[in-house]
Amino acid sequence: MQFLKTLFWALLVVIITVFAIGNWTSVPIRLWGGLIADVNLPLLLVLTFLAGLFPVLLYHHAVRWRLTSRLNAAERTVAELRDAATAMTKTPESAPMPPLPPAPPLASEAP
Repeated sequence: MQFLKTLFWALLVVIITVFAIGNWTSVPIRLWGGLIADVNLPLLLVLTFLAGLFPVLLYHHAVRWRLTSRLNAAERTVAELRDAATAMTKTPESAPMPPLPPAPPLASEAP
């Protein structure tokens, strides 16, 4: 399985490299104040990809952190409840229970 993962990443790097070499042209970007920046197309694509990935990655980590903290709180609560339940079942018996009185005879058993 590790071989397939390595092969996949190597193939992805080769495809990106071929794409970058094939599209190595300068793209003019108009900035504020009449400035024009000439940026290579592959660099521009990488920057736009990272600009789209970064907010989603931050959101993912925030949600993961929140769910982890909720799970830890739930596990602490379950452990506390389990400890309380075992403490209640292990109560010492101070006095034995008195015997039950005999049951009254049923109507069908009456003479």
